[in-house]
Order: sequence, then structure tokens, then C-alpha cells
Amino acid sequence: MIGEIAYRKEEEKEEEVEEKMMSAQRKYTAAMVGGGFPPAMKVVVVGYALTSKKIKSFLQPKFERLARNKGILFVAIDQSRPLSDQGPFDIVLHKLSGKEWRRVLEDYRNAHPEVTVLDPPDAIQQVYNRQSMLQDVADLNLSDPYGTVGVPKQLVIEKDPSSIHRAVNKAGLRLPLVAKPLVAKSHELSLAYDEFSLQKLEPPLVLQEFINHGGVLFKVYIVGEAIKVVRRFSLPDVSNANYQRVWVYRFLECLVLLHLLTKHTRSLCCELPPRPLLERLARELRRRLGLRLFNLDIIREHGSRDRYYVIDINYFPGYGKMPEYEHIFTDFLLSLVKSK
Repeated sequence: MIGEIAYRKEEEKEEEVEEKMMSAQRKYTAAMVGGGFPPAMKVVVVGYALTSKKIKSFLQPKFERLARNKGILFVAIDQSRPLSDQGPFDIVLHKLSGKEWRRVLEDYRNAHPEVTVLDPPDAIQQVYNRQSMLQDVADLNLSDPYGTVGVPKQLVIEKDPSSIHRAVNKAGLRLPLVAKPLVAKSHELSLAYDEFSLQKLEPPLVLQEFINHGGVLFKVYIVGEAIKVVRRFSLPDVSNANYQRVWVYRFLECLVLLHLLTKHTRSLCCELPPRPLLERLARELRRRLGLRLFNLDIIREHGSRDRYYVIDINYFPGYGKMPEYEHIFTDFLLSLVKSK
């Protein structure tokens, strides 16, 4: 199936009731984990510290129901209390930012080495910075019989928009360029088509050469050793004919272009990347990045069958949009405890 695979929604009334039940369950402390579980079942307690948006998209009623049936209990971490006073936890799952939170987690990891923290704060910081995000992919320079995996040429601009044009020429980058915020906590992007549009960009940012890829992007979700690939429509291919009068397109405008330009390219490049290539790439990046929860945005160069580029890495992405995420994620959590 081409495009994003949408998950089915629960009926509104049922979802409202289930959400109230699950919200009440999240407030239980780890000292109460015996209630509601069979006596012989080993309960895996997962403390979580997530934004309200992430809680809504990730801790869906169907997911929590399956987790409970498998003996997994999610407990909300109270950020107003010392972390060591809470629990005991088997796993801590988090996606919060800030130096204070990182310090709290590091102190907790040192004091409780028996607890698995997903993922280490220092490792996460590397992929939050687009200057370092793709460095491990570039260093890997993966090449095997199934294909090659690289990264687009890119340039970091920290300040002074007026100097961007000179910096781009010096670095030998070719237009058009994709502009992304240097700190990867925003999915905003722009397309700069000529030297005048470069002056409209706002540093700090990263400029990446745009690579024609048939308007298709592959979201490669990684959960421990599990891999799931989803096709997504992406920006259409560009040529002199369709951008000669365009300066800067922001992301939402790019989506309009997606429907207007080069519609025929949507049917191309839809074969998934070879599984062995993705498995090797994921295995190497898990080791190099020190992460177990992330996804890769991968494109295949238009006109090529085996030349791939990683254009972005996201920590703890929107797993709620990943097919079968409920089973994949619960199995992953149980495997962490069994491997101890």
C-alpha cells in the first residue's frame, strides 16, 4: 500500500471510557502493581515521562490494553518529585528536553543501573543536533550488493543570512537546497531555489542538497531489533521548468506543490529498500548512536535502483502511526526485561 498507513480510530464513546480507565490506571504507584494481574504474572513496570501530545499518540487505549494483558504496567513519572523516590521501575521511557531533566536521568541511571533507560540522554542529544545527526551514517558509508547508503551534502549556517550565498558557493552545494532548523525539535523545512531565496532563510540552520527521489520517502521505524518500513509521499522532483519562478517554499507550501507538480512520479520508486540492507544499516546505527528507539527518513535517488540517502533521524518518533506498533513495542519491552 502506497502512502502513509493510517491506524483505525476507536469509536468515540468507547475510546472516552477506555481513556478514563487507562488514565486512572496510570496514577497507580509501583507498590500497587499486583492489583488486577494474575498472581503468577511477573509485572513489568514502565515509568514514563512524555509530553501530553506524545502520551495521546503513543499510549492509545488499544496499546495499553494489550500491554496490560502481557503484564506491562505504565506508570506516569511525577516530575515534581525526586525520580529515585518513585517506582521501582523496570524501564524508564522518556522524551522530555532540558538540561535539568538530562541531569535527573543521568543521576538516576548511576544510582539504578538495574533499570533500563530508553534512551541515554547523551545519545539523544546527538540526533537533536542536525550538525551531528547524520555523521554516523556518513562515517559508515554503507555499500554492499543490495545498495549504497549515504547522506546529502550539507552545510551548517549559524548566523548572518547575508553570508549564506557565499558559504553555499564555497562549499560547492547545488541549488535547490532544503533548509532545516539546526535543532531537530521542529519538523519545519523550507526549499530555497535560487541565490535570492537564500537571503530569506533564518539561521541557525542546516542546508541540504535536494535530491530528486520520485516523490516517495521511506520511514524506517526501529524498535530495538525490529524494523518496520512505511512509504510516505514526499516533495516532488524539481527541474528548471517547475521552479524557475519560485524563491522559498515553506513546508506547508511544499505540500501544495506535492499535489500540483509531477504527479506521474508518485507511481515510481515505490519498491521498498532491500530488507538485508535496512537490517545492516539499523544494526550499525543502533551500535554507533547508542539508541534503540528511532526512525530514519530514507530516499532513493530518482533514476537509481540502489542508491539511498538518509536525510533525517528522529528519536522516539510517532510510533502510533506505525503498523502493528502495539505488538512490536510490547514484545520489545518484555525482551528488555528477559535479557537482564
